[in-house]
Amino acid sequence: MAGRIVVGVDGSEPSLKALKWAAAQAALTGDSLQAVIGWEYPSTWTAAPGVPPEFNPEMLAEQFLDESLAKALDPAVAAGVTRTVVGGNPAQALVDQAEGASLLVVGDRGRAGFKAAVLGSVSTRVAQHAPCPVVVVRGE
Repeated sequence: MAGRIVVGVDGSEPSLKALKWAAAQAALTGDSLQAVIGWEYPSTWTAAPGVPPEFNPEMLAEQFLDESLAKALDPAVAAGVTRTVVGGNPAQALVDQAEGASLLVVGDRGRAGFKAAVLGSVSTRVAQHAPCPVVVVRGE
């Protein structure tokens, strides 16, 4: 029975590479492919003057996900991908969506030094907490 591969997409080059890798893996295994984008308001976000009332971050994330799929995949492949937009911490969103999946794929942004030590990265958090095997696709 075919499974499901979940891939995290944030528009970065490593995430686009992860998306391509996951699509190729899904084609080999017959698994379905689910692309997930997680978003949350920055901690400094406030209802600042000048933000239009029709501003919809979820719709913006959905557009961003669609654009990433169009950029990275053949249109026929992209059409078969399940798209999931989750409001919340991106790492937690991926861990939650990976429940019952056969594989979780993420890109490695390559953060290093103090920032990575203090903040951690999505790929590190996902690798530590995912309920399924994880593949981290490295950037250049």
